[in-house]
Amino acid sequence: MEALAELAIYHSRPFAPTRRLALAPSRLPVDPAPGPGGVLLGGIVAHHRNELDEDLFESLLKLTLQLQEGQRVVQPRMRHRFQDDQHGLTRSRARLRRDDDGGLVIDFENKGTGLQLMLGAVYTAGRLDPGPRRAVMDAIRKGLRWGGSLDRRLYAHLSGLDGGREWSADVYEDPVRWALQTLGMGTAPDAGAADSELPDRKAVQRRFRDALRAAHPDHGGASDDAAKRINDLTEARRILLS
Repeated sequence: MEALAELAIYHSRPFAPTRRLALAPSRLPVDPAPGPGGVLLGGIVAHHRNELDEDLFESLLKLTLQLQEGQRVVQPRMRHRFQDDQHGLTRSRARLRRDDDGGLVIDFENKGTGLQLMLGAVYTAGRLDPGPRRAVMDAIRKGLRWGGSLDRRLYAHLSGLDGGREWSADVYEDPVRWALQTLGMGTAPDAGAADSELPDRKAVQRRFRDALRAAHPDHGGASDDAAKRINDLTEARRILLS
């Protein structure tokens, strides 16, 4: 099944005397941020969080802030040298995909250490355009601080969704399209289209109020589905107005 996002990195063998790290071509959709790409990077960090010593935790947190602001990072950093040259290095990758129940799961093909994957995630985020970079780094820091189960609650938390709910992968894959369909406002414009092609703020608010009224049991909405429908409408409005 096609991945929603994929990170690939090159690295030295885990016990090589010189520890090196380089980036490989990855597919990380981050529009609107953090997008599936940000959820993947934050999820990678959360999965390997327990492998970090406390001093490395603070160092990685500091690195996210420095790269977020576009600062120069002196090498080596955190026992690894970040470089462009991939010669002699091994490739590892991680993919975010739909699971059999329509949720999300991360598949790892890791031939290195958890720290190498985490550093790869952070350095990759640092190469993003300034617009989405902050939101993606926020998702990484959420993953770094995550102490719960590595399940649907994690992915919802990384994306800013309600962690107490079961969200389908459609919400993560294309949140704008999902929000428009949930509010009954058509489909999202083609990739790369200007934001002006989306409904304006007043139209979204008006449609939200109408749909909310229709979903309420007092106005004919199904009682069993009312709470879920209202939560969906509220989240759809947040996505379109954020």
